[in-house]
Amino acid sequence: MNKEENYPLEISVVVSLFNENESLPELCSWISKVMAENGFSHELIMVDDGSTDGSWDTICSLKEQFPAIRGISFRRNYGKSAALYEGFKAARGRVVITMDADLQDSPDEIPELYRMIGEDGWDIVSGWKAHRLDNKFTKNLPSKLYNWTARKITGIKLHDMNCGLKAYRNEVVKNVEVYGEMHRYIPYLAKNAGFDRITEKPVHHMKRKYGKSKFGIERFVNGLLDLISLWFLSTFGKKPMHFFGFTGLVTFFIGFVCAVWVIADKLVAQAHSMKFRAVTDQPLFYIALLAVLLGAMLFLAGFVSELISRSTLERNKYNKKDYIE
Repeated sequence: MNKEENYPLEISVVVSLFNENESLPELCSWISKVMAENGFSHELIMVDDGSTDGSWDTICSLKEQFPAIRGISFRRNYGKSAALYEGFKAARGRVVITMDADLQDSPDEIPELYRMIGEDGWDIVSGWKAHRLDNKFTKNLPSKLYNWTARKITGIKLHDMNCGLKAYRNEVVKNVEVYGEMHRYIPYLAKNAGFDRITEKPVHHMKRKYGKSKFGIERFVNGLLDLISLWFLSTFGKKPMHFFGFTGLVTFFIGFVCAVWVIADKLVAQAHSMKFRAVTDQPLFYIALLAVLLGAMLFLAGFVSELISRSTLERNKYNKKDYIE
């Protein structure tokens, strides 16, 4: 029977950071103040993603002042997804809250995020920066386009899927694998894993106080490409033949029909002593042959992908909600 698990702590705050040395003392002090005011038992997991500005030394020194700090240091920069993966793996709190280290996410949001998970029963609460203080053209407009596309593809009605400030039930982060640059789509990964109680909360957004933004146009483009990849894998990952096989059959059929039509048209014209063009002089014939070849290749690709899919160790991995013994 499904039972409430016992966790040693109420909250795990996971902060992934890269070259945010200046903001760390203020961030740790702010988080500690919020936790003390609300009486939360907590841990602050800081994952240094290969910083080169002395961030790790600062984390080590802050540990003496803030005992709740736990640190993980990468030898090089692996990316935010890798940092969150390690942070999630280490989290021991009933509720896991993620935020960025640049002080643009307010720790004052933590109590309400915790309440929405613990009392309202949500699986995920995503922050929504309704009033962004970033540059309108370099971040705000691309963000709106990205989020509109994400809502259409994923079916999750979040205004700001890429917001770093989120809260999760511990069970959620233990059952999703964050890799590559998929940290943007944790709500979608969670939905595919069966955790569909997802909502959002408007949160306060502040201007960056220290350092420089890591955002670039390449992240926007890569985000859209990752979203398409994730949608494809979640839809056809365990049944690739449904995509490649169907597409291949349709392409093959269209090409075959066109080729037959070109040949039949020539034979009919020839039988009636009418003027006709040689089959090999018609571009449509070569397009039809190309379609036939592509259709056959797509079908074979689906067949091979199906064999690989059926051989993977994860083919029968399912998340169970409840059980009776």
